[in-house]
Amino acid sequence: MTENMSVELSEIAAFLAGTRPFSELSDAERATIPPLLTMRYARRGTEIVHAGADNRHCFIVRSGLVDVFDPAGTLLDRRDVGDHFGYSTLLSGEPSLYTMTAVEDSLFLVISDEVFEHLNNTFPQIRRYYGGENARIRAVASKLRSTAASESLRTRVGELAVATPITCTSETTVREAAQLMTEKNISSLLVVDSGALVGIITDRDLRRRVLAKGLTAETTVREVMTPDPLTISPDMLVFEAMLLMAERGFHHLPVHDGAQVTGMIVIGDLLRSLHTDPVYATATLARKSDIGEIAQVADNARAMVGRYLDRGVSAEEVSKLLTSIADAVVRRLVTLAEEKLGPPPVPYAFAVLGSHGRGEMGLASDQDNALILSNDYDPSNPAHARYFASLADAVCHNLDKVGYPLCPGDMMASNPAWRMTVSQWADAFHGWITAPDGDALLHAQTFFDIRGVAGDTQLVDDLRAAYVPIAQNSTRLHAHLAKLAAWREPPLGFFRGLVLEKGGDHAETLDIKKGGTAAVVQMARLFAIAAGLPQLSTRDRLAAGAGAGSVSRQGAQDLADAFDFLCSVQLHHQQRQAAAKQEPDNHVAPKSLSRLEQEHLRDAFGVVRKMQQSLGAKYPIRSMS
Repeated sequence: MTENMSVELSEIAAFLAGTRPFSELSDAERATIPPLLTMRYARRGTEIVHAGADNRHCFIVRSGLVDVFDPAGTLLDRRDVGDHFGYSTLLSGEPSLYTMTAVEDSLFLVISDEVFEHLNNTFPQIRRYYGGENARIRAVASKLRSTAASESLRTRVGELAVATPITCTSETTVREAAQLMTEKNISSLLVVDSGALVGIITDRDLRRRVLAKGLTAETTVREVMTPDPLTISPDMLVFEAMLLMAERGFHHLPVHDGAQVTGMIVIGDLLRSLHTDPVYATATLARKSDIGEIAQVADNARAMVGRYLDRGVSAEEVSKLLTSIADAVVRRLVTLAEEKLGPPPVPYAFAVLGSHGRGEMGLASDQDNALILSNDYDPSNPAHARYFASLADAVCHNLDKVGYPLCPGDMMASNPAWRMTVSQWADAFHGWITAPDGDALLHAQTFFDIRGVAGDTQLVDDLRAAYVPIAQNSTRLHAHLAKLAAWREPPLGFFRGLVLEKGGDHAETLDIKKGGTAAVVQMARLFAIAAGLPQLSTRDRLAAGAGAGSVSRQGAQDLADAFDFLCSVQLHHQQRQAAAKQEPDNHVAPKSLSRLEQEHLRDAFGVVRKMQQSLGAKYPIRSMS
C-alpha cells in the first residue's frame, strides 16, 4: 500500500513538473506538494462547480476536458490537461461566477482552500500565477527589464554631467578665460550674460581662433566663442549624446533643462562611462562618404545590437539603440546630399515617422519619413522644387541601399505628397483630424509619431504643437482611432489557443505585430491624443496617459508589461532570422518558443484583448459604421 502510494506521489510530482506554476519550483519544493493534494474523478456531463454556488477547491485537469459556462449557459472557455479552474472563487471569497462541467471522463488534482492559501503564502511563483495573466506578464516584463547587462544603456546625461559648470561673460578677455580654465583644470567655459547662455569657449578655440590668428590676449570671449551652442536635455541617454557629439565633432555640450543650464558634458566622460560597441561603430559614420561604407557601418552596428539581446539587454533599450543608429545614418545621408546640392534655399526639416519616430525600431523596420519646409518655400520657383526633390530622392534611396527598405505605402519624403510647407502640413493635419476616414485616418495616426532628425527640427516641434490641441478636442477622431485599435485583434482563439496562419509562406506562424505590438501602439497613441499629450514613445504615452486620466494606471501598466514581452519575442525572432541571413519579419512560429514562453504569449495577448474590449465602454465604437 505504501509502495503504491509512493509511486502515485511520484507520478503526480512528475505531472506537476510539466504544469505551471509548479514547473517553476525546484524539485525539492515541488516534492512537498503531492501529499497535500487529493484526487477526484468525474464522468462525462458531471457538473463540477455551479454558478452562484460556494466553491472551496481549485482543480487541475490531469486528464479529460472541462467546459466553462456563464449563468446564461454561454460557453466561455475550455480547460484541457494541465489547466486550472475554480481558483477565482478562492481568491475572491465570493460564490462562483461560472459553471464548470466535464466534457468527457476526467481526473482532477484537487487543492483545498487551506492548501491553496498555504501554497500562495509559501511560493511567490504560485501566488503570481493565480493572480491572473496580468500579474504573470508583469512578472515576466519586470524580469526582462531588470537585467544588469543593460545598465550602461540606461545611464542618462544628467547622471554624468558636471553639475556646476564654470562660466564667464562675453566681455571676459581670452587671457582671463585661459587663466580660469587652467586654475579649474577644465577644457571649456560656458559664456553666460545676464543669466542666459550665449556661447561656449574651449581650449581648442583658444588655439585655433586666438593663437593661430595672432589675436591679442585682451581679445574678448565674444569675438572667438561659439555663439548659441547646441544644448542637450539631462534626460537624454548617454549613448545618444555620444552619437550626437561624434556626428557634429563636438567635445563639449551644455546640459539645459528647458529653463537654465544645469551642467556640462564632456566627450571624455562619455568614453569612460560607455563601452557600447554599436555606438562606437556608428560614430564612425561622420567620416564616411561612400554609400557602400555607410551600409557596412550600419550593418555592423545592427548586428552588434542584435547580440545585445543574447546578453540580456531589454527590448526597449535595443529598440532605442536601433533608432539611434538609424538617426545617425539619416543625418549623415542628409549632410552628404547637402554637400552635393549646396545649401538649402530655405530652412527645412527631415522628419521620421512611425516606429522610427517613436524610437521603437526593430530589425524589420522600413523607412517612413517626410520633409517639412519653411513657409518661405516657393513652389513656383524651379530651383526650390528641384533642390528638395533631389535631396529627398537621394536620402530615401540611399536609406534603401544601406538597409532601410522603401515604405510599401510610399510614405516617404521622395513622394511629393510628403514634402510640404509648415502651413500645408497644418492644413493637411486639420483635414485628417476633422474628417478621419479611409486614407486620412491612416495618415493621421502615422504622422502623430513625427520627429525631426535633421535640418531645422524646430519646424517639426512647432507643427506638432499646433495640431496636438486640435486632435485633443476631436472626439470623432478618438472614436475612429479606438475602433482601429479594437480591430487589430490578437491571434488568440476562443479557448486561448494561438491562432496560426494555415497556409502560404507563413504557415504555422502568427503575426506578433498585427494584433500584438501594433494594437498596443495604437491604444497608447489614442490615450495620448485624447489627453493632448506630446509624448511619442508607446511606453511614455502609456505612463503619461495614466497620469492624465485617459487610461487607468493599472491598464497602462498591464499594456506596458504586455508590450515589453511581445517586443522581446519579436526582436529575438528577428535576430534569429538575421543570424541565419534571412529577411527579418514579424511572423513568429510558436513551436520555436518554449512551452512557458507560449503561455506568456497567450497571457500578453489576453491583456491586449481585455484592454481592447474596454475601449467600447469609453468610445462609441459599436455605433460607428
